[in-house]
Amino acid sequence: MGYGFGIVGCGMIAGFHEKAIADVDDAHLVAGFDVVPASADRFAQQTGCKPYHDMSALLANDQIDIVTICTPSGAHLEPALAAIQAGKHVIVEKPLEITLDRCDQIIRAAEQNDVVVSAIFPSRFHAPAVEIKRAIDGGRFGTVTMGDAYVKWYRTQEYYDSGAWRGTWQLDGGGALMNQAIHSVDLLTWLMGPVSSVSAHVARLAHERIGVEDTAVATLRFRSGALGVIEASTAAYPGFLKRIEIHGSAGTAVMEEEDITVWDFAEPTDEDQLIRDRLAGVTQTGGGASDPAAIGHHGHAAQFRDVVGSIQAGTFPAIDGHEGRRSVEIILAIYQAAETGTTIELPLTADPDLVARAAELG
Repeated sequence: MGYGFGIVGCGMIAGFHEKAIADVDDAHLVAGFDVVPASADRFAQQTGCKPYHDMSALLANDQIDIVTICTPSGAHLEPALAAIQAGKHVIVEKPLEITLDRCDQIIRAAEQNDVVVSAIFPSRFHAPAVEIKRAIDGGRFGTVTMGDAYVKWYRTQEYYDSGAWRGTWQLDGGGALMNQAIHSVDLLTWLMGPVSSVSAHVARLAHERIGVEDTAVATLRFRSGALGVIEASTAAYPGFLKRIEIHGSAGTAVMEEEDITVWDFAEPTDEDQLIRDRLAGVTQTGGGASDPAAIGHHGHAAQFRDVVGSIQAGTFPAIDGHEGRRSVEIILAIYQAAETGTTIELPLTADPDLVARAAELG
């Protein structure tokens, strides 16, 4: 029957994992666990899998080969380590974890136990991102000069009030950057290459009872010498599709969610118009801009296929633990730059204590 999956954490995102697993050949859902027994029971009733109220019992099930972690962001480490030590391959929802030390513990454990670990960033598998990456690698942009990411989303106060972990440094790890914009941060650095330094401002402007930022602006210098901007917000009503812009001396490409809206090069090819036609009007959902549930599961399915393929081939997945760690490091550097009012060089030499930011944001 192929690879059996177990899901740890049966909240909203678990439903997208279940749909993605169903779309992958050689994969099937075996079981789900949640610390709230009723949540595990409800998820099992909806999906037909076996509910577990004890994670160790789920991990003892030899029909489960791969465990996906769908717990709150700052609670990824413990179930990931338990699954890895049980010999299971692990797929972790974004972010991999909320501090570099916790990310590194997951990465080291996977290496020591010879299992695959992957961090969920499905946007890399969307066709526009793949085409832009191919164009960059092919030199079509000439000298790449700018890479920008804009995530101007909207979340109601009720969204933050709906879970005690939301909007906290301890379990959310941050706000608009760490929770929402991290997909675009990952995509931007995948396309543009490593970031060498950042400066930033962050603020909580429109929400109450949270300790994290709902608005952030950062400027970046990439190791290539190119410059960039990240703008992130959960306070931009009514919420807009996330956008990536890549500019160079010989070309520009802009993607909004899963659409190519600009594809213009100084030296056009016969394929360019085909790309414009094929990747215009593709987006079928709100992309999570105002409703976190308004996303598709096909990106997850593509990533799950990649993970299964890597296990079968004995290779690394496209987004392994080290790749998952990179966006966390950039966001932590942005927080540190905002806190200190200085430009922060990467890689980070120390992991800042994010809990202390709560008082600073008021």
